[in-house]
Amino acid sequence: MKYLVLAAVALAALTGCNSSSKPAPASTNQQAALTGSLPYNPLAWRAVTTWTSPRNGTTSTLYGNDLAVDYARSHADRAYPAGAVLAVVTWKEREDPHWFGARIPSSPQSVEFVTIPFGVGQGPGYQRFEGSPLAEVGSTEAAAQRVGYILAQRAAVIP
Repeated sequence: MKYLVLAAVALAALTGCNSSSKPAPASTNQQAALTGSLPYNPLAWRAVTTWTSPRNGTTSTLYGNDLAVDYARSHADRAYPAGAVLAVVTWKEREDPHWFGARIPSSPQSVEFVTIPFGVGQGPGYQRFEGSPLAEVGSTEAAAQRVGYILAQRAAVIP
């Protein structure tokens, strides 16, 4: 009897470990993907900070290339060095189907780029992309205001 119980336990352990089904992969939020002709892929960069607008139902993340992120995390001013590029990606929000009460990005609303040029005396460059797929829109009167706002964002404190 003792050997029968040991054999049953060993058989159960072996069959439990030999499962042919693989765990389901984590779901990817395809709705939040950036499509269109962008000069850079900001989703490949590191995040500087993020914010939400409950009134507009949007969430935004400020990304930067390595030069911009390193500067933002070590300086409080807005005098980014030449070659730094920042990008604000803004998405509409939607309810998370996997987590009650959570909100996640949905379709991209806009992508804004601020580029710090290498030339002396030149101001930062600004490009804005909107629509689906994302396409560049003409410069607006508010471009200088947006550049100032983006450059003024402080890096989130990361423990």
